[in-house]
Amino acid sequence: MECYAYVRVSTKEQNVDRQIFALKPYNIPQKNIYLDYQSGKDFDRPAYKKLLKRLKQGDLLIIKSIDRLGRNYNDILVQWQYITKTVKADILVLDMELLDTRVKKGNLTGTLIADLVLQIFAYVAQTEREFLRQRQAEGIAAAKASGKRLGRIPIKMPDDFKRMCVECQEGKISTRIAAEHLGISHTTFYRRYKIYLLKKEGKIVSDSRLNGTHSKA
Repeated sequence: MECYAYVRVSTKEQNVDRQIFALKPYNIPQKNIYLDYQSGKDFDRPAYKKLLKRLKQGDLLIIKSIDRLGRNYNDILVQWQYITKTVKADILVLDMELLDTRVKKGNLTGTLIADLVLQIFAYVAQTEREFLRQRQAEGIAAAKASGKRLGRIPIKMPDDFKRMCVECQEGKISTRIAAEHLGISHTTFYRRYKIYLLKKEGKIVSDSRLNGTHSKA
C-alpha cells in the first residue's frame, strides 16, 4: 500500500505551507505529493491526472480539505466514486473526520459513511446554487416591475450624432474626428455608428440607442 497526497492552490502566488504542514504526521514521500497551481473548477489538472495514473487498489489518498480536491460537488462525486469504487483506493480528508473511507471499527465501512456525507454536501451545494439563481431572477423581476432601470445609467447622445454618421459614411471625416467633435470616446461612437449603418441598411428595425440613450464608454 502506498500513501499519496494531493495539494492544490489556484495560483502560484498562494501559499501551500498550511496544506503541506498538515501532511507531516503521515510521513508521505515527497515523490508521492502531487501539487497543482490551478483553479478547482474542473479536474483537467496535470498533477491530478498523474496522481490518478499512480493510484492503485489499497492505496490511500490524503487531502487537507474537500475544496482542495475541487469546487464543484457534482464533479467531486464522480472523482470520488472513481477513486474509491473503480480504483478501490481510500481517501482521507483531514478537515472532515467523516470523509475517511478506511474501514472503521464495527460493521459499517468508512466508505459507506463517507459516501453519505459527501452526497449531503453535494446536495447542499447544488441547492445553494439554485437558490442563488432564483434570488437573482426574483430580484431582476422585482426591479423591472417597479420600473427600475437595470445596468448603467444612460445619457442622451449628442444632437448632431446622426449628422456625424452621415459625414463619416460619405468619407468627409473619420470616426475619430467625429468622436472628438461629439465629445465621446471613439469606441462609443464607432459602436453606435455601426448600429446606425445597420439600421439604415434595414438589417435592424429600430434601436433605442440611436434615439438617445447610451452608456458612457
